[in-house]
Amino acid sequence: MSTSHRLAPAPTDTGRVDPAVVRMAITLIVGALGVVFDTTIVSVALNGLAKDFDAPLSTIQWVSTGYMLAVFVTIPLAGWAQSRIGGRRLWIVALGAFLVGSLLSALAWSVTSLVVFRLVQGLAGGVMMPLMYTLLMQAAKGRNIGKVMAVITVPTALGPILGPVLGGLILHLADWRWLFFVNIPFCVVGMWLARRTLLDDRPAPDSPRTRLDVVGLLLLCPGSAALLYGLSQVDGSTDFAGARVLVPLLAGLVLVGGFIARALALDTGSLVDVRMFRHRSVASSSTLLFLGGISLFGSMTLLPLYFQQVRGAPPLDAGLLLIPQGVGALVARGLAGKYMDSVGPRVVALVAFAFVAASTVPFAFVTAETNEVLFMAALFIRGIALGAAMIAPMGAAFVGLEHQEIPDASIITRVAQQIGGAVGVAVLVVVLQQNIGDAHTPGALAGGFDHAFWWCVALTAAAVPLCLLLPGLPEPTAPADGKARGTDRTTDSSAQ
Repeated sequence: MSTSHRLAPAPTDTGRVDPAVVRMAITLIVGALGVVFDTTIVSVALNGLAKDFDAPLSTIQWVSTGYMLAVFVTIPLAGWAQSRIGGRRLWIVALGAFLVGSLLSALAWSVTSLVVFRLVQGLAGGVMMPLMYTLLMQAAKGRNIGKVMAVITVPTALGPILGPVLGGLILHLADWRWLFFVNIPFCVVGMWLARRTLLDDRPAPDSPRTRLDVVGLLLLCPGSAALLYGLSQVDGSTDFAGARVLVPLLAGLVLVGGFIARALALDTGSLVDVRMFRHRSVASSSTLLFLGGISLFGSMTLLPLYFQQVRGAPPLDAGLLLIPQGVGALVARGLAGKYMDSVGPRVVALVAFAFVAASTVPFAFVTAETNEVLFMAALFIRGIALGAAMIAPMGAAFVGLEHQEIPDASIITRVAQQIGGAVGVAVLVVVLQQNIGDAHTPGALAGGFDHAFWWCVALTAAAVPLCLLLPGLPEPTAPADGKARGTDRTTDSSAQ
């Protein structure tokens, strides 16, 4: 295949990000902030919603679970929809649908109506997140991938950290409906900026029409949702052997396995091109993002529980104590992006994942009396490492890809990270519950958290040697036709 459209630095690359790409990044971030925060912001309101609607917590939980499942249903559709109507129009339509879903959620009159309107939000958000990476990577054309990724991953870094804090503040000042009203300015300003900033990339009227892979859709979307649902059912009373966990997990594996087998048998037209895994960059990055999802989302489940169950902190205080990790993640992004462009994603990922594992070790020694200042200092250091660990593989996934391959890579990496997060939460919840048992004293509870954090250390450490599979620093060459080309100095054709 031609290399003239591959994502590799151009010989004339000055190291500065194109201002047009920066404007696009700002536009996409503004629109995505509501989606990112909405993933976690509602978690702190579940108890209050149960009281307001006089419904059991098991029913109210669907306000969050339904949203996550809806996101998974539409992630695989993003690439096909972009090819049919163009990225700019799809972004505006999805953002508009998210706005409608937010307004309806804020006006919900019952648990059922709230869950249904949250599904509308999730369906729109599932399209937006992979599309955000696709549009920016296509616009960057392989230049300064690290710096570009450092910018675009800001909202995804802030969401899990600041979402619960923002939710707690809103509930402290107003009622739960404002958890959804807060999305309105992000959506309105985001659509206005999109109309002004994003290029009109609608396909030409006479261009071939991409057909929807209906069979693939019926296999992959419910299969992914079933996997996520099964993992979400793991709690203190149900482990992986329980029927409500095992049945959806097995059904999901069968459906996803069927999709993969069918996609490999097709020459073209699959909903998601699983042959993208022949690119070493995509395969290694997806694996690391899966493990990174375990470390990020798994620890974000353990840490608030530790503060609440062992230290007796209220939900808002528990969220505020996690801010240092978010600040550390923000600090890391500029540095990680810079070094990723200068030494390559392999080195950055190797160092970052090693530091994530090392900086998680102190949490495996926590007690009920651990000094909060020391705890927050460790969180800040861990945030720096974690921020870099997510940027490097996410950017490396696009090295060596052609323009039309970027949407599939965006979808694959997004799914890998989300599934990894679900697995991390499920595994660590089971480990925690098994080690806590019927303990009620702070000291006994702290011992259970120690075991769970050691698991988090081990799962993160497993990613360190896998970082060596990432592509190295792409090295520009001077082609005869004068076009920008690049080859990876350390990877063979399978990585390109």
